[in-house]
Amino acid sequence: MALLIRPVVVLAVVAATVAPPLAGQISQDDALALAFPSANVERRTAYLDDGQLDTARRLAGERVEIESTIVTHYVASRNGTQVGVAYFDAHRVRTLQEVLMIVVRPNGSVDRIETVSFREPPEYEAPGGWLDLFEGRPLSDGLSTRGEIPNVTGATLTSNAVTAAVRRILALHAVVRPFEAGTP
Repeated sequence: MALLIRPVVVLAVVAATVAPPLAGQISQDDALALAFPSANVERRTAYLDDGQLDTARRLAGERVEIESTIVTHYVASRNGTQVGVAYFDAHRVRTLQEVLMIVVRPNGSVDRIETVSFREPPEYEAPGGWLDLFEGRPLSDGLSTRGEIPNVTGATLTSNAVTAAVRRILALHAVVRPFEAGTP
C-alpha cells in the first residue's frame, strides 16, 4: 500500500496538551488516570514471536494491519485485583495521525475508547457517542463497519480506522494475555 503509515501500538509517551475527555488532545498520563482512577497502573512490554504475530493477524482479520512485534500495554489493578489493560494505538485516518487509548476489561471486551490525539480536521473526529458503541464488545465478526458498527456519516475513513484499531488491539490482547500469571 503506497504512502501508508503502518499502525503500531505506541511505545512512547504521546505529547499532547491537557484537555477534557474526547476533546481530541489529552496526554497519555491523563488518559490513563481517566480510565483507571485510584488504580495502580503498571507499564509492560510484550515481545511477540512469529507465531504470536500470525495468530494476532488472523484474529484481527485480513483488513487490519499488524506489523509490530512489540506491544506496550498498561495493566491496572485496585487492591490487588486487575481491573483493565490500556493500549495506545497510533494510525493514519486519511492523511494524518490519530492516537486512541483502548481499554480492555479482564473478560477481553472493550471498556472504553479515548481519543488521545486527532490531527485531521475536527469534523472528521469520531463523536464520543459513536465510540461508546464499542463498549462491552469482544472481538467477533460483528465488530466491523460491515457488521454491527455503523459508519459515522461524513467520516467513513475515521469509522474504518477506529474499528480496525479496536480489532487490532483486541487481537493483540488475546495473544499477549496480560492477566495470566507470568505474563511480562
